[in-house]
Amino acid sequence: MMTSESDLPEGAGRACDIADAATAELDAAGQVVAWTRAAERLLGYPADEILNHPAAELLAVPEDASRAAAVAHWCRAGDGWGGSVTARHRDGQPLQLAVQVSPLLEATGRERWSLLALEEWRLPGGGVNQLMLEPFLAHAPVGMAVLDTSLRYVWVNDVLERLIPLERRLGRQVKDVLPRKEAEAFEERMQRVLASGSSVMDYEFRSPAYSDPHQERAYSASFFGLADPRGRRVGIWYMVIDVTERWRAQERLALLNDASARIGSTLDVTVTAQELADVAVPQFADFVAVDLLDSVLRGEEPDPGPVDGTPVLRRSGQQSVREGCPEASLAMGEVVRRAPASPVARCLRDGKTLVEAVLDVATSAWVADDPALAAIIDEYGFRSAMVVPVRARGVTLGTATFVRSRRQGPFEEDDVRLAEELVTRAAVCVDNARRYTRERTAARAMQRTLLPHELSGGSALEVASWYFPADAPSGVGGDWFDVIPLSGARVALVVGDVVGHGINAAATMGRLRTAVRTLAHLDLAPDELLARLDDLVIGLMETRSGEAPSAAVEQESVAATFVGATCLYAVYDPVSRRCTLARASHLPPAIVSPDGAVDFPELPAGPPLGLGALPFESAEWELAEGSLIALYTDGLIEACDRDIGVGLSRLTNALSGPGPTLREIGDDVVSALLTGPPSDDAALLLARTRALGADQVASWDLPTDPAVVASARTLVGRQLSVWGMEPMLFTTELIVSELVTNAIRHATGPITLRLIRDDALICEVSDASNTSPRLRHARTTDEGGRGLLIVAQLTRRWGTRYTSTGKIIWAEQDPSSDESMPSLEGLL
Repeated sequence: MMTSESDLPEGAGRACDIADAATAELDAAGQVVAWTRAAERLLGYPADEILNHPAAELLAVPEDASRAAAVAHWCRAGDGWGGSVTARHRDGQPLQLAVQVSPLLEATGRERWSLLALEEWRLPGGGVNQLMLEPFLAHAPVGMAVLDTSLRYVWVNDVLERLIPLERRLGRQVKDVLPRKEAEAFEERMQRVLASGSSVMDYEFRSPAYSDPHQERAYSASFFGLADPRGRRVGIWYMVIDVTERWRAQERLALLNDASARIGSTLDVTVTAQELADVAVPQFADFVAVDLLDSVLRGEEPDPGPVDGTPVLRRSGQQSVREGCPEASLAMGEVVRRAPASPVARCLRDGKTLVEAVLDVATSAWVADDPALAAIIDEYGFRSAMVVPVRARGVTLGTATFVRSRRQGPFEEDDVRLAEELVTRAAVCVDNARRYTRERTAARAMQRTLLPHELSGGSALEVASWYFPADAPSGVGGDWFDVIPLSGARVALVVGDVVGHGINAAATMGRLRTAVRTLAHLDLAPDELLARLDDLVIGLMETRSGEAPSAAVEQESVAATFVGATCLYAVYDPVSRRCTLARASHLPPAIVSPDGAVDFPELPAGPPLGLGALPFESAEWELAEGSLIALYTDGLIEACDRDIGVGLSRLTNALSGPGPTLREIGDDVVSALLTGPPSDDAALLLARTRALGADQVASWDLPTDPAVVASARTLVGRQLSVWGMEPMLFTTELIVSELVTNAIRHATGPITLRLIRDDALICEVSDASNTSPRLRHARTTDEGGRGLLIVAQLTRRWGTRYTSTGKIIWAEQDPSSDESMPSLEGLL
């Protein structure tokens, strides 16, 4: 079956009619030296109008004419050139021509060129071929360039030409055109392509924008090899794409991720504000200042809504691309004073972000109100500013100011959204830190209230104490200590530790300290006091366990806290110089003798409070006058970087060192053991023992004979005369009479009468009975029963304490009291 040419699709399978092609010859200068009739038919110029004229005059597009030198260079380097150009017909109409330039070989050696041109629509395939691609590539939206094997530019498209003009590119090497760092990177990749023939894709780099060298833009370049039909490498072409928007989006995302990881690492308001400033510089701004309300720094609750009036702002965080923040007019913590028309004041008042894309000292009216600020703006070249309100949970906490100088461009809408996102994340962290500050302040205030404010060991002990809260989120814990005056000039020392931190631990500590003081005034022995305290803790736990299910979480917390409580209780008697101690799983005390020897006495450990499993045991030691007793908690000697053995060794060395005062000794201990903020509460209680001399104590053994009461009064009268306390004779005789009479009538011997002259006059009567006397009001018809009531009226306090052999009834009088003797009318 025969198929005619007319049956073929248009342009398909048709050969180019060479008779329609226009030919011409050019000399080395690019002038037309031969012209055919086909060329005259194609372009309309007769030979006499075109011969000896530059061929570039036939081009309709000036950019094509400026590429003539590059085309000539390309032709000389290879076997010719082929491409697409726009020629001008004699009637003025443009013609898109496919051109092939080939060198002519002459015996004379002169340089001549043959030019073959044909309208592109007449090419095979309807004219869709590589020659037609050139005009499209020339106007492509991405930058493209062609270089020879010497890496010299021979062709660039419009995008790259707008960046660097053709006259500065064509015929020049890459290193002569591009910035040094960029040129080195391009050349390295181009040489790799020439050597291997493999393409190099997606090399990303940043470069100053050609329109504004103070702004950075991001580009992605890919490099490809060029080969002729025989496979010889004849050059390189590369493509450059502006990926600034993608780069900025990635930078913003990376900045937000960085902010999420870095902002809010602590619960400190100023640290959080500084973290916001650190994150934003230098990626987002050249200078950042974070100013917070003074009430926020104190942990108080700011008023909701915009901030009006003249609030007190303090500089809470600042950062700069310049070392030392020289452009900052304020130091950290200083009060920020801004004019009412300033962006900071307006941002607080309106609660909205304010942007001055172009900051100009001459046109920004608010700058004129602050000459010092205007000088800073001018000196450091600030060109754009943005103030964002720091708001969280509907409350304004302060402002964040972002400033750019000439290193970066002005703030745009995307920058505003990014800044607001950054500040919003930081604001939540600031508000959390503010709430924590408020709770921590309240917890510390409660803890200070629960801990003793002043300690006094009376005439028995010289005491000093140290307490350091944990460097933990709560900042408070359950460590406590106390010094409790007891009857008979004795003093109790106590130290305890409730495991955990926060308000619950502090509240539990307060309960235990109050319970210890209450039990101590019952004059219980140390082991019995701990047993009673253990029963109290168990009772509290059982009470909690019987509460409603809604309290289950709090119940578990309280139970766990109580189980983790430890305690050490010691009683020192300055008359006998004996110290009795018992502990509930607490660390043993350190006792330092007057010669500096440090000892940790073997004291039964006992179980923690709240277990109720094992009994507590006491131990007793006689201490030389001037001995030092050190009670402490585990936070003082234990740390994450050392075990308890190392801590005890350091404690021993510090206690044995010279120190004339307790304060100096304690400071040495703290310096040796607390080398940094403690991870747990640390408490230290030091007590130096004293002894009451024989001239302060008088004691007599009395028979169980009612007649001895008169003798007892006589003995007391003589002793008071020796002590110069005659004004107290009458009341003391009454007290002694009643106590001795009570012992003779209701107890068993032996009976001992003892007077102690201390800050109070103490009268003690001991017997072998365990029966406790009871204060009661006698009826008018009763002949007796008024003895203890009389004693209570005449003394500032009285009581009973039990010993291993019986009991002691004691009474204290204040020798410094100017009050007249109380009336005994109605009692006698």
